Amino acid sequence: MSSTKSICVFCGARSGLRPEYTTAATETGQLIADEGWRLVYGAGDIGLMGDVARAAKTAGGDTLGVMPMHLVNREIAKRDLGQLILTETMHERKKVMFMNCDAIVVLPGGGGSLDEFFEVLTWRQLGLHAKPIFLLDVAGYWQPLLALLDHVIAQGFADETMRSYVEVVTDAPALRVALRKDFSRHNASSE
Repeated sequence: MSSTKSICVFCGARSGLRPEYTTAATETGQLIADEGWRLVYGAGDIGLMGDVARAAKTAGGDTLGVMPMHLVNREIAKRDLGQLILTETMHERKKVMFMNCDAIVVLPGGGGSLDEFFEVLTWRQLGLHAKPIFLLDVAGYWQPLLALLDHVIAQGFADETMRSYVEVVTDAPALRVALRKDFSRHNASSE
């Protein structure tokens, strides 16, 4: 088994309205490559997905893209990836991405990114995995989501531990530090 760490990035197939989103996506792709980690993502060549992948590829990083066949034309499957896996369904896409990563990073995105985030958070809450989940809170993008999670807990629909499964970072340098710390802690505990 390879000792190379893989980072799954969930993010938008659109760029959003703020240039900070694109900057964060580019910096995230670059830092993944700079650290010698592999990018695992939705295989799109548009929006923040495309920004992350282009930055990782430009910096010489390894990439694994996973896309359901029905989105190949819509999300414009990036063809110069280290590996491209085509799936039948969205659920299969998420499963393959999750199975091929050591950590999850969620950048700004829409319904798809929220779906991906809640699925891995639920799996963590149920004890199905212990992979770290990071929200890259660019320009406060995820503050309403964090408030919702706090509300769910306050109303008794989840234990307080749910919030502890999500680490919030505000920029790519903070993400790099958090990922290194988590990987270092994991390596120490497995020795």
